[in-house]
Amino acid sequence: MLAGVLFALAAGLMWGLIFVGPLLVPDYPGALQSVGRYVAFGLIALPLAWRDRKRLRQLTYSDWIEALKLALVGNLIYYTCLANAIQRTGAPVSTMIIGTLPVVIAISANLLYGHHNGRLAWRKLVPVLVLIVLGLGFVNVAEWQQSGQQIALLRYLSGIGLAIMAVICWTWYPLRNARWLREHPERKATTWATAQGLATLPLAVVGYALVSIQLHFSQPAFALPFGPRPGTFIALMAVIGLVCSWLGALCWNEASQRLPTVLVGPLIVFETLAGLAYTFLLRQSWPTLPTLCGIFCLITGVIVATRIKPQPVLKKAIIPR
Repeated sequence: MLAGVLFALAAGLMWGLIFVGPLLVPDYPGALQSVGRYVAFGLIALPLAWRDRKRLRQLTYSDWIEALKLALVGNLIYYTCLANAIQRTGAPVSTMIIGTLPVVIAISANLLYGHHNGRLAWRKLVPVLVLIVLGLGFVNVAEWQQSGQQIALLRYLSGIGLAIMAVICWTWYPLRNARWLREHPERKATTWATAQGLATLPLAVVGYALVSIQLHFSQPAFALPFGPRPGTFIALMAVIGLVCSWLGALCWNEASQRLPTVLVGPLIVFETLAGLAYTFLLRQSWPTLPTLCGIFCLITGVIVATRIKPQPVLKKAIIPR
């Protein structure tokens, strides 16, 4: 249990870096950052795959299809939505929306797997949901006041919508990924992380080509293929691809194999807190009082959610004839 929590903490600290990446290259479209990150992830996975080729050969066709689905939804679609959301709303707002994941995943896990592990009582979840809504409200108000009239309402609301889409993607991904890992305890977490990297590579290469074609016609002045700051862009994608994608996935897989599915969801709060910390370090400023209130509500809500015990499953008695 302790090792699983520590692996989840390590994954959260690494994943928190993805919230500052889009802020370092704000002149790069979110879609290009997404496909660039995962091209780097796939290329990093190639030498790792050669070293782990014996175990990778043991994966079946259905395993590779599963890795492809996880790569598409949990990697490309998720990060495309998130990167665009961060550029539209600012990192703190998007981070706090992603911060609802611990509760959303816990609720989803109990609804989907409740017949196995027991369900959470809705009357106990209502206070948690109220705290989450209050936290999001505080941070949105704080960011809006700080930015003044510089934020266009439609752009801001579209960013919130994209962040919600990212939440949907990352609600599906960890549940699906954890189920596969628990059904295949003989597979190593490193092998599965590398398999997802290999599955991501062809999708990311095709995506990079499509995004480049779209940028060529919509933004002719944008320097292709690596943008106006190629050195910064390539270095950033390589760091995020290695640290956030492969190492983060490795640590999360290790946690998923050691912890119950219901507990894995709330531990994503480490990613949210790390993302907020890195963002304010980048700004070289302290959070405002409303932002601190929002963070407090989020943390309190997650702590309350983790202390709710599932209701025991009532099994039907079998009456002999």
